[in-house]
Amino acid sequence: MQSDLNRFPLFRSILAGFGLCLTLGLAGCELPGLDNGAQIEARKMADSKAIGSGCRHSLRSIEDCYENNPKASKAAIFEGWREMDGYMREKNIEGMPFHGVATEAAVKSEEGSTQAKDAAKKH
Repeated sequence: MQSDLNRFPLFRSILAGFGLCLTLGLAGCELPGLDNGAQIEARKMADSKAIGSGCRHSLRSIEDCYENNPKASKAAIFEGWREMDGYMREKNIEGMPFHGVATEAAVKSEEGSTQAKDAAKKH
């Protein structure tokens, strides 16, 4: 008795073609979880910028930010901190105090910006 695949050569050809198409189709896909080095580096830089922005918004000094995030890129942290500082000054946004131990530098920085705003309002 012959197997069904040998009796139907058209079915066998269709099955082989489908397998070939499936293999070639999956070869071009980026499978989730398999990032290349550039994607990993870009994600780390974006995370570091977000950390810097968060530190500035929560009135933490850049030094505290570096100290609390030793694995993050210091250049990207500074870039994020600086961008958030410019944005907050432009939009007159008050920082949200960190509900932990605030550093003296952060408190002085916020006091200085508040005094400058008050002086600008008087003129």
